[in-house]
Amino acid sequence: MNRRLILLNAVLALVLIGGGMQLRNEYLASQARAAAVRRAKVQPAATPPFTPLPGDPAVLAAGYNFIAQKFLFHPSRSSEVVHDPPPPPPPPPPMPDLPRYHGQMNLGDGAMALLVEHPGMPEKALKPGDKIGQFRLVDVNTNDITFQWTFNQENVTRTLRELADRGGPAAAPAAEARPAAAAPPPPAPVAATTGVQGDLTPQGLKTCAVNDGTPDGTVVGGFRKSSIATPFGKACVWEPVK
Repeated sequence: MNRRLILLNAVLALVLIGGGMQLRNEYLASQARAAAVRRAKVQPAATPPFTPLPGDPAVLAAGYNFIAQKFLFHPSRSSEVVHDPPPPPPPPPPMPDLPRYHGQMNLGDGAMALLVEHPGMPEKALKPGDKIGQFRLVDVNTNDITFQWTFNQENVTRTLRELADRGGPAAAPAAEARPAAAAPPPPAPVAATTGVQGDLTPQGLKTCAVNDGTPDGTVVGGFRKSSIATPFGKACVWEPVK
């Protein structure tokens, strides 16, 4: 029994001695590694070349456009597109002179007006609906005449006396050739006690009697004598004095 205990103690002692030697060897090896590390010289790495940083770009308004686009509450972000108003239309051209009236006749198919577009031009016999220059004849009667300006379809009405061409076509070139002169004053009405008057027409005029030799401008009984041009020559009428 004692031998077994002695042998067991001897084995344990050998194990302890072997373990202690192993620990000592590990300790010595670690000390040697530490000393080798301390003695080793570290070579520093080469310094990389210096590269300057890029400069800041210039500040541009276009670079901040995306900020304004994302600012949903900005007043300029309106969906309503504002267009410039259209330019005003040009003023209409002035209306040209109306054709001159030389008389009228009726051959059984309606009244026809004898008109001249401009002084010196040939005379034309027109029915309502016919065109002369920039005008279209709309209506003609014994008192007035109506034209339509083809530029804007505007109707213009004038009395026959306003458009009567008293000078006739032959006198127009001569009037254009000489310089314009001041119009002579109208002759003063000459009261006369003689002169024969004709019958009263529905228009309030009186026709002249045959061989009436009273000069134009004569006033008799509240009527003044005047002459008008017709296709068949001059005719005289007595007009009420206004």
